[in-house]
Amino acid sequence: MKANSVTALLEGLAGVVQVDGDAVHIVDEAALPEKMDGLAYTAVFAPPLARDTARWLIWEIGQAVGVYPASIHELYMAIGRGDVAHTFTVPAMNIRAMNYNTSRAVFRAANKRKAGAMLFEIARSEIGYTDQRPAEYTACVLAAALREGYRGPVYIQGDHFQISASRYAKDPDAEVQAVKDLMVEAVGFGFYNIDIDTSTLVDLSFPTLDEQQNINYSLCAELTQFVRSIEPQGVTISLGGEIGEVGHKNSTVEELHAFMQGYQRVLGGATGISKISVQTGTSHGGVVLPDGTLADVKVDFETLRALSAAARDSYGIGGAVQHGASTLPQEAFHKFPEVGTVEIHLATGFQNMIYDRLPQAVVDEAYAYLREHYQSEWKPGKTEDQVLYSARKRAIGPFKQQWWHLDEAVQAEIGAALEEQFGFLFDQLQVGGTLETAVAVTTRVAIHQPRPLQAAADAGEEDVSDLAD
Repeated sequence: MKANSVTALLEGLAGVVQVDGDAVHIVDEAALPEKMDGLAYTAVFAPPLARDTARWLIWEIGQAVGVYPASIHELYMAIGRGDVAHTFTVPAMNIRAMNYNTSRAVFRAANKRKAGAMLFEIARSEIGYTDQRPAEYTACVLAAALREGYRGPVYIQGDHFQISASRYAKDPDAEVQAVKDLMVEAVGFGFYNIDIDTSTLVDLSFPTLDEQQNINYSLCAELTQFVRSIEPQGVTISLGGEIGEVGHKNSTVEELHAFMQGYQRVLGGATGISKISVQTGTSHGGVVLPDGTLADVKVDFETLRALSAAARDSYGIGGAVQHGASTLPQEAFHKFPEVGTVEIHLATGFQNMIYDRLPQAVVDEAYAYLREHYQSEWKPGKTEDQVLYSARKRAIGPFKQQWWHLDEAVQAEIGAALEEQFGFLFDQLQVGGTLETAVAVTTRVAIHQPRPLQAAADAGEEDVSDLAD
């Protein structure tokens, strides 16, 4: 049911979904999954009004059957209070490539384990190079949940809603406004979890920790207050702060206290963050060696343990967040729940799995595109293998539709491999059985969207080359 018009779209749902004005009624819930493949495709590639109507239908169908965007704030605060034991670590999965197929794999793995404590996320930078605005991203994730029969809260997160240090230096008001504009767009489409990343503005040249963290915590507090002013009624959006830029020096407990104390002073009485991102030895995408393979990376788990404990014990929040974890050795993942890590971010490893299973001709075409359009990536001292590994994420958006049309056998192979990896991670991170807890502590708020009568204006492209993944 790939539809290029609203009429064709609604005709394809006849007998399963009935639309009366802005109201969507489910006629045959058991038949919903078979409609999702076409509905998701329409939500991404159809002409604008049909595309936006498909996105609206996916949202409203989810509301009707119990698949709904939600905030993980209440779960994290329950962990911070000790009401929920911190025996598991929430995986935050950056779904960059083949979103619908990849998210289906997540939900299959989750259903088998009754897992619900998991985040689907996309960073400010990734929105650009994967060509996935929030409306599209949410539609693909929710459609995947409906396709696989998942029921419960779906936590969708804006990862690294980051302030560019270079752009902030040139025009701070414009850069802050750009992040606020993105927040408005994202919240409007179900991103009820946002990681505020102002850690790019930490200045280690100052003599005191408070001075080093001052712009970071002050601006994080300003953006927190802004989000509180736009969040839907009844929803407390889960927010995260960050005390150290990923890939730089390891964070310390003293830095955490300096950030949190300053942040709380500036924030006043507003509801604050529910977690805090720290640096303990990883980097986004891993460290690429000249032959294109990844160097071994070691996480300082004892520092992570101390930071998580300080976050919970002193400030009542869920704990510390580990970024850049997907390329770590498989044997490392069981340690995160052991040391009380509340959340880890996983991205590049899934992208690598997809690239490893694409037909060679498809990979060659993507690499040819990168050689033609991203000559700036070829820098002195880097081998071509290093450059292509680092740059290939930039081919995801331009080849999105082609990859969606890959042979069904190839898509099935990719989906099966991803499902196995998601299942492994869920087991190692101990999130099996968390769906019941997630449903119990998460306030479900019915949020309906008006049926689109005309296509929404597309957001302009943004230069994301200097932003974190």
